[in-house]
Amino acid sequence: MLRLPPFPRLTATFLFGLVCLTFQPPAARAWGNEGHRMINRLAASTLPVSVPGFLRSEAAVNEIEYLGPEPDRWRSPAEPELAAAQAPEHFINLEPADALGPLPRRRLDFEARVFAAGERPEKIGLQPWETTEVWERLKAALREYRSLAAAGKDTRGVEAAALFYAGWLGHYVGDGSQPLHTTIQYNGWVGANPNGYTTGHQIHWQFEGPFVAANEHEPEVRAKMTEPKAIEGDMFDAYVAYLRQTKTYVERVYQLEKAGGFEGAGTVDSREFTAERLAAGASMLRDMIYTAWLESAKPVPDPYAGK
Repeated sequence: MLRLPPFPRLTATFLFGLVCLTFQPPAARAWGNEGHRMINRLAASTLPVSVPGFLRSEAAVNEIEYLGPEPDRWRSPAEPELAAAQAPEHFINLEPADALGPLPRRRLDFEARVFAAGERPEKIGLQPWETTEVWERLKAALREYRSLAAAGKDTRGVEAAALFYAGWLGHYVGDGSQPLHTTIQYNGWVGANPNGYTTGHQIHWQFEGPFVAANEHEPEVRAKMTEPKAIEGDMFDAYVAYLRQTKTYVERVYQLEKAGGFEGAGTVDSREFTAERLAAGASMLRDMIYTAWLESAKPVPDPYAGK
């Protein structure tokens, strides 16, 4: 699927860039199998001990790791409707999204705004909304786990659901740590190009796929992770801030590619940079799972009370 992100009030330079995007191939899969599995495994294996054991056991870590690439397994032409519907959930082109105003917290409000501007949401991307919605599924499952455990009931079913949500969540959080999943510059530079960055359509997959598989290893990435912490405030706002931080590294990816950083063993700088990005994804995922556990303890009003 092409990711053409038209939006109003553009400069001539941006319009030229958007025309160039028309000829770009579909987006590659962020981090590939190896990167997504590593992010999920590192996140699950570094959860604080206050998180329930069923989320931290060896079996749980293995399950969450396996599920890291799961949404990419839904992108086959054998399931065309599924592939088309969920493809925009892997990215957001922040330039056209921001041109429409502050990002609303609800997916349907954003989609309505995009349609009102005469555009299509799938051309801009829906990454932060999908991620927040999956996180809320995890939080709801953990709340149900607390309820069943407190009542002395069987929790095996809800444990399985929570593991699936945690693994599923990891894919999108991992996508969000890859700079080329936040920009119209996702697979070859478009528009004004005074620094002579590549305009070819290989950089995306070259960076996140073969280079990661050949050069990035768990111990080095683990060493770059932050300490576990609860995420304060609104999760949607925190996640959008995470995406915006990721976007600041877009040009760095192109600089490294120009220096041959993603060919073969790359360079010290390219290996360090990529490990830092993988570690950012693993750290954010771990903290989102931890925060879901903490938030699940808060009472919520009964939606059916008084009806």
